[in-house]
Amino acid sequence: MKHTTLIMLAVALMAASGGYFVAMLLSPDSQQTTQLTSINTRALAEGQVEDVVGQPRPEFALKDTRGDLVSVTQFDGKVLLLNFWATWCAPCVEEMPMLSDLQNQYADRDFQILGIAVDDPKKAADFAAELASEYPVLVGPADTVMVGRQYGNRAGMLPYSILVDQQGIVQWAHLGALEFEELEKQISAHF
Repeated sequence: MKHTTLIMLAVALMAASGGYFVAMLLSPDSQQTTQLTSINTRALAEGQVEDVVGQPRPEFALKDTRGDLVSVTQFDGKVLLLNFWATWCAPCVEEMPMLSDLQNQYADRDFQILGIAVDDPKKAADFAAELASEYPVLVGPADTVMVGRQYGNRAGMLPYSILVDQQGIVQWAHLGALEFEELEKQISAHF
């Protein structure tokens, strides 16, 4: 009986902390968004994010919203931005139009954004279609979480973005909402 009570208590604590995190993501309060954006150094220090900058890009293949298998190797030779997101993540959703604009802005260069939805595949596909995303969206909740872990996101926090150079080396990792000026600076440094 004690063992069951301890398990129930552990589950309740995990649910409460998960609920707090989701509430923080969904809150329109700018102070909480700032806290999420500035979590990069703290998350690295706390071991939630592994420093992958300077490392070769891990290989993976995921299905896109049409069900076709897409390999990251298809984008070899391009500057690649991987953006891990979910439909329930307010900062993720807010930055998607900016990402579409950047994809268009750099369309004549060897640049590609890949959205990686850590979400229900149908929800993510419907949302990406509604938004008319200018870049491919890859789906598969369990698989996308594993890819995020390969790219250093141990805690699975969102949004999470990785910039890979044309030689396949990770140049920048960012946990939290993206700022246009910083992202454009990071991208343009590789052309």
